[in-house]
Amino acid sequence: MSQTFDRFQTLYERLNQLSRIGILVSWDMYTATPKKGFDDMAKAMTFLSTEAFALATSDEFYDLVLALNEPEEYRQLNEAMQYSVRYLKRDLEKRRRIPKDFYEDFVNTQNDAMRAWEDAKRASDFSIFAPHLEKIIDMIAKNCAYIDPNKDPYEVLLDQFEEGMDSATIDRIFEELKEGLLPLLDQILKAQQPESAIHGSYDPDAQKKVQKLLLEYIGFSFDAGTTAQSEHPFTTGLSCNDVRITNHFYEDAPLSAMFSAIHEGGHGIFEQNVNPAFHNTEAASCRYMGVHESQSRFFENILGRNRNFWIPIYPKIQELLPGLKTVSLDQFYREINHVQNSLIRTEADEVTYCLHIILRYEIEQAIFRDHVPVEELPKLWNQKMKEYLKITPPDDASGILQDVHWSNGQFGYFPSYLLGSIYDGMFLEELEKELGPVDQILADGKIQTITKWLNDKIHQYGSTRLPKDVIRQVCDRELSAKPLLDYYRKKYTELYQLKES
Repeated sequence: MSQTFDRFQTLYERLNQLSRIGILVSWDMYTATPKKGFDDMAKAMTFLSTEAFALATSDEFYDLVLALNEPEEYRQLNEAMQYSVRYLKRDLEKRRRIPKDFYEDFVNTQNDAMRAWEDAKRASDFSIFAPHLEKIIDMIAKNCAYIDPNKDPYEVLLDQFEEGMDSATIDRIFEELKEGLLPLLDQILKAQQPESAIHGSYDPDAQKKVQKLLLEYIGFSFDAGTTAQSEHPFTTGLSCNDVRITNHFYEDAPLSAMFSAIHEGGHGIFEQNVNPAFHNTEAASCRYMGVHESQSRFFENILGRNRNFWIPIYPKIQELLPGLKTVSLDQFYREINHVQNSLIRTEADEVTYCLHIILRYEIEQAIFRDHVPVEELPKLWNQKMKEYLKITPPDDASGILQDVHWSNGQFGYFPSYLLGSIYDGMFLEELEKELGPVDQILADGKIQTITKWLNDKIHQYGSTRLPKDVIRQVCDRELSAKPLLDYYRKKYTELYQLKES
């Protein structure tokens, strides 16, 4: 390879190491750092992020990226590195417009906001978080203006999380979903509802054993992964060889941790099964959050809320959680698919979950397009909860403070969850065409046949395919909410014994 590539590799390796250390610091901040140590860790995080930003946006590194995009140099690169220099060129053209001192202030602001959010949530007091959120929103808007001054800020945010996606497409697909979903939801809520069969206290240590069982069952490798506990479950990947999952355990709500484990396990399996040849390149992790969320939600909902998923393992779950020994598989199945208007997004059933996401999407648009003041956001949140889910949060912790995303500045992320579910409906159709009925595969305990199909069709490609390309190449059709609606209608018409419409 050329001297240009050799110098690029030297700087790129330094960037990768700074990133890896930064991920470890972040992981430690939210899983192990004591309260008094948070400030020091936050300073370390700011230092590492600022150093990486300075190196990535330096004239030398940018000039090397430009040189490697020239045909003579580009032809000598492998697939992963060709993708990397293409991506870096586009990314750096935007990031180099951001002043270094602004970026450093932004990282500090995010760290402060995250801590304030945790304090506010514990106290159920939005006023603790409000000034931090106001600063975050202001800085996000300025950041968007630096990145693309001629583009609507919210479009910039959407593109960061699901490249090629815009609000016009999301509006269309979400409206298609609402039109089919709301009448079905009305039917379900009028039908006879199951009584909760899961009561009592469930040992968190026993729940952790259940988590390990579930993760191994769906195909998460502990040779290349580990777990910890945090306030809000998340997955982070240092590489395909080191993927980390967190969870939160409630003594009176074992289903919460079980489905968080399956959900985060889906993310983790994706990260572990990217082509190893992409290691230490921009292709090594899927940066398209709708595609990533499609995998976590496929495992959590399409598979994990299917009765047949549990047939091979439910007796083992009952042994680990004795409180479930009096709960039959049919009762358990009804409970994990109990459709009801509820307060908390992460605890919502797969049907009403869609409305939780649409609510957040509309509030984000109101923030960046209608400039709704921060102090009015709890009221707007409660209004939309009443409109869509017919309930009003009794406090801030179960209302506007329930999600971590805005404290991290992750505006534009929420639509990815619902896009992921919409992708899942399409993936399910295609999977059953090729492998046969999912019900039978799961009942036979062959779930890893499905995991392997997802590895081959989606995971191995990392970031090398845009979301629209993933859909086209896996499903050979354009994006549509119809397959997801068909899945909902079939499943819940049977489960709730609804009249065929």
